[in-house]
Amino acid sequence: MQNNQRLGIMLMIATTFVFAIQDGISRHLAGNYNVIMIVMIRYWFFAAFVITIATRQSGSIRVAAATKQPILQITRGTLLALEICIMVSAFVLLGLVESHAVFACYPLLIAALSGPVLGEQVGWRRWAAIGIGFIGVLVILQPGYAVFAPAAVVPLIAALMFALYGLLTRYAARKDTTATSFFWTGTSGAVVMTIAGVWFWEPMTAVDWWWMAVLCVTGAGGHWLLIKTYEVAEASSVQPFAYLQLVFASAIGIFLLGETLRPNVALGAAIVVAAGLFTLWRAKKAA
Repeated sequence: MQNNQRLGIMLMIATTFVFAIQDGISRHLAGNYNVIMIVMIRYWFFAAFVITIATRQSGSIRVAAATKQPILQITRGTLLALEICIMVSAFVLLGLVESHAVFACYPLLIAALSGPVLGEQVGWRRWAAIGIGFIGVLVILQPGYAVFAPAAVVPLIAALMFALYGLLTRYAARKDTTATSFFWTGTSGAVVMTIAGVWFWEPMTAVDWWWMAVLCVTGAGGHWLLIKTYEVAEASSVQPFAYLQLVFASAIGIFLLGETLRPNVALGAAIVVAAGLFTLWRAKKAA
């Protein structure tokens, strides 16, 4: 374990860029094919990658899979797989810009739920930041303005699911190693998506199979970069840069997919990110 903050920041920026590319490709494929099938194929490759990495870290598949809390680990993996399906659906319904603007509130949800789920102490300053952050979400969603679009709630549901996944991951870390949690994340998600996805199989064109291959590679590559990021630097020092995925994904949506950035979305996203950065800073200071 190193502590090279500059390298860690560079790796985190690269990670967010790769994940943004992954989101753009997911948006393209999900616009033409069933979302569940797309996520299923992506998980097949991801599971193979996870098994390889976890086995290398642990020494064998048996050691990597050894857990004292299998139900919790399966729940985590299933929750993440379903969250990805919902988020990719949001890309199709709303586009990358608005979906990521709303999804950026997930650190606030983690902070809000860390008390009841993990028993952690959340001070009044972080509660104030959480409240301000959700004002930002309301600015993005504009409830009560004209007709409220139900589709706008989809990325918010994805953010809530991802926050729960993050909290369960922290809870699982009390008894299991990172390699074990990583192993169950990929394998249980792949099993769940295969059971559901085989019923939604559709033929794909040769060109889109190439896009599918790039999607799988960027997914595995992004996770590899993320692992390397946390190997060389403390999570608290690099986590604020994870918000750059919002910037990169929005740029892809605007310049490559023809999306627009409405003023309320830009303002709301700025409020959410500022509140999220403050909660990260307070958590680091409290630690």
